[in-house]
This record gives sequence, C-alpha cells and structure tokens, in this order.
Amino acid sequence: MKKVEDYIRSIPDFPEKGIIFRDITTVLQDAEGFRLAIDELKKLIDGVEFDVVVGAESRGFIFGAPLAYALGKPFVLVRKKGKLPRETIEQDYELEYGRATVEMHTDAITPGQRAVVVDDLIATGGTIKASIDLVERLGGEVVKVVFLMELAGLNGREKLSGYDVASVVTYPGA
Repeated sequence: MKKVEDYIRSIPDFPEKGIIFRDITTVLQDAEGFRLAIDELKKLIDGVEFDVVVGAESRGFIFGAPLAYALGKPFVLVRKKGKLPRETIEQDYELEYGRATVEMHTDAITPGQRAVVVDDLIATGGTIKASIDLVERLGGEVVKVVFLMELAGLNGREKLSGYDVASVVTYPGA
C-alpha cells in the first residue's frame, strides 16, 4: 500500500542549487494520492473537537476545503492582502526576503469558535503563525494545526510553540 510520501516528487536543485523541492502536484494529479492525503490529514485531527477549518492561500485551500467538506465543517479563507471583498483584519509577517500581509473577513470566526488550521507545508512557520493570529484576534481558539509536509530543518515549529502541531510527512532537512 502506498504512503503519501510515495506521491510527493522530490526535485533536486530547484529553485536553486542545493535545494530539494517537494512537489505536491504529483499528489493532486493522482486521485488515489489526493484521497490518501485528505484521509491522512483527517487522521491527524481524529478526536479533536472543533467548529471550523481555516486554510491559508493558496495550497491551504487545496487541502483545507476538502477536509472541511469531508468532516461537515465550514471553511474559512486566509488570503493575501487585498483579495477579500468585505471588511477584513490583517496580519503582517516576515518572509525570508521581506514582509507579507494576510487577511481574513472580520465575520469569518466568531468568539469561542475552535479552529483547525491547515496548510500543505510548514517551513519557517510565518504564514501559518499569521493565520493563527487572525483566528485569535477574532476570538477563536486554535485547537490543532496540521500540514501535509514538514521541512523540519527550517524550524517552523518553533514559531508555533504552544500549539498542537502535526504533519503527515516530515523531511529532516530544509
């Protein structure tokens, strides 16, 4: 029986020499691989009581929306600044080479809602930490943070200290 990592393609020297890029398009383009990825994410939150799934643009949508659908939960979008049409709150965060901003509608989370935050990858943790901050600023509680992949060598979990974090596949390097 195949595992999720069997569907992830590793591409050496992309985007630059010395980097191994973990390509999830090979998971998505295979129906069994995609189903397995969603099923494995579901296992990570088995037994967790929560009200809503939150996903960060754009690959968090790819995994978060079908997960929310499968579990009968609403799905909340975290988007890049300027992409949401109604009143929003925003959160800045650091990138390797600058800053970025994400937003969420002000009515996306109600006080007391318990959220599971989903993304495809944890690397440095900046985007997901900004997403968590948005949930909490609206009065929600993040009860679990799940990823399809983790690049452990980039220490993203350090930014998420104090949260229940799990990944389907963990790669030891960067």
